[in-house]
Amino acid sequence: MLTDNVLPDSSLLAYEIAQSSDEGRAVGDHARRADGVAALPRGVERERAAAALLDDLESLPGCPDLAAREPSDLDGIRASRPDGGRIDLPAFAGAAAAGFPDRVHGAWLGRCCGCLLGIPIESWRRDRMVGFLKDTGNWPISRYLSSDVGDDIRARYGVSDRGWNYGTSRVNWINNVPHMVEDDDLNYPVVALRVLESRGDAFTSADVAEAWLTDLPILHTFTAERIAYRNVANGIFPPESARRRNPCREWIGAQIRADVYGYANPGRPEAAAAMAFRDAEVSHVRNGIYGSLFVAAMLAAAAVTGDPAAIIRAGLSQIPADCRYAEGIRMVMAWCREGVGWEAAIDRLHARYDETNEHHWCHAVPNGMAVCIGLLWGGMDLGATIGTAVAASFDKDCNGATAGSVVGMALGASRLPAAWTAPLGDTLEAGIPGLGQMSIGGLAQRTAAVAARRAGTGT
Repeated sequence: MLTDNVLPDSSLLAYEIAQSSDEGRAVGDHARRADGVAALPRGVERERAAAALLDDLESLPGCPDLAAREPSDLDGIRASRPDGGRIDLPAFAGAAAAGFPDRVHGAWLGRCCGCLLGIPIESWRRDRMVGFLKDTGNWPISRYLSSDVGDDIRARYGVSDRGWNYGTSRVNWINNVPHMVEDDDLNYPVVALRVLESRGDAFTSADVAEAWLTDLPILHTFTAERIAYRNVANGIFPPESARRRNPCREWIGAQIRADVYGYANPGRPEAAAAMAFRDAEVSHVRNGIYGSLFVAAMLAAAAVTGDPAAIIRAGLSQIPADCRYAEGIRMVMAWCREGVGWEAAIDRLHARYDETNEHHWCHAVPNGMAVCIGLLWGGMDLGATIGTAVAASFDKDCNGATAGSVVGMALGASRLPAAWTAPLGDTLEAGIPGLGQMSIGGLAQRTAAVAARRAGTGT
């Protein structure tokens, strides 16, 4: 129903109870009140009661120690970084600079490939996904997912070709699409590129928010972005737009919007993270922001090194050393050093976070960990990396897209397998009114031009 799609306040209470609990707030009585609100009939009174309860939850004091370790302002984040944000990376010069257009083209392609791999099973939980993949001979994942399977498998796993997709009635299995279809994981990078082109390097958080309202229909946004969109439309501007009745404020949304800021700053993780912050604070706080900075910094590093551990360390260099996000990523790196297999690493991730809990399923931390499992166990092979990231479950298309973007940047378009890139048809279907289908190569050229302009200014 439309009332559910616009995220009424009553639909957010369970998420806010979970988020407030994460922040160390005493939610016991409020959780009982939430049960009472949920029992009210749908309508104005329920929404008023829900709004009042959300406001009460926002006013509760959190854990002071956590607040100190996890700031949401850029100065505080920078002061909390390991080694002051310093990281040793090769210089972006010479051959690296000359090869950058191919690298950024690879990043756009890799993002599309990883997203398209995960789209048809985005909402599936791990057991269903693994069973389907094994029964179709695609485990470990080595190719795109198709619905062209036997009737017994279709019945066993509930395979369907019909479902909502940004106004269409198809499920985007590879056999149903002629190119890269619309997805929020690609809409946001296109919007970010347009912001950099139109507003320049000094764009503000308000510019990002305005671009959303200009470029994106509200029902093409989700979770934290939809709430922030509604807040801005009601005159609540960044950074308050991220905080007002927004229980999704540490979810994955800002993390999927960060890539272009890394693309625009090859070899400069700190500059990439600074841009990503201005975008992230529109809709997120704390670990929701850190995921964005982490990804942008990784992509800046991937332009000058193909070492996945070094790329991940570059991401860690731009977020608070003692935050939960950094703790999760360091844990994944320790598992890799320990020598466990990729399936064991995924098992350990699921032992810590419950993907059947929607708050966990969309939270930035487990999804960042899934991306890093893909990078570390994928060996910088595009198929192995996006396949492992998707196999880790949680928000599959988002994690496949981010992992693919990093590998694509590190390798460049010319080194990506045609089996993965050819089905894209060099075409991205954008959900931005008036744009329609766009050339992926053309987007890469525009992005390279922005990066070259920035390199010329030295900022």
